[in-house]
Amino acid sequence: MSAEEAAKRRRLCEVLLDDASIDRGSPDQEHERAIAIYDLIEENSFAVPGRDDGPYSLRIGLHDSRLAFDVRTISGKTILSFGLSLTPFRSILKDYFLVCESYYAAIRTASPAQIEAIDRSRGALHNEGASLVAQRLADKVDVDSATARRLFTLISALHWKA
Repeated sequence: MSAEEAAKRRRLCEVLLDDASIDRGSPDQEHERAIAIYDLIEENSFAVPGRDDGPYSLRIGLHDSRLAFDVRTISGKTILSFGLSLTPFRSILKDYFLVCESYYAAIRTASPAQIEAIDRSRGALHNEGASLVAQRLADKVDVDSATARRLFTLISALHWKA
């Protein structure tokens, strides 16, 4: 298999949210979720160790305060299902949302230097969240840092209160 073929297999081609377990959000929330999913599908590196039957479809649900990941082949065959506890993400998400609120408020009134400082804080928290995603997924799936960032963006969008 060529490197190009391998790269095509090491990716997500579809990300779906389980409507039965994840409530519909406000129009703004749904928009943020759609953008996060679009960005994730557009560019990602996602592989199941020991398998080369990708690209994969990922269904994400919420069960008992855990994100439920269901990884399938394009034909619908379940490859891997696992839960991801949200408890380790709570403080990062809380801080991230506070900094985001500060950032959006600052855009209206703060100086460019203040906006840049808040944006650096926002980026650092996003990186911290992405690192936690990568750590929590490490024994289940292989993702690169950019994909971990996009997954953290999606987790944030799922928890954002508009």
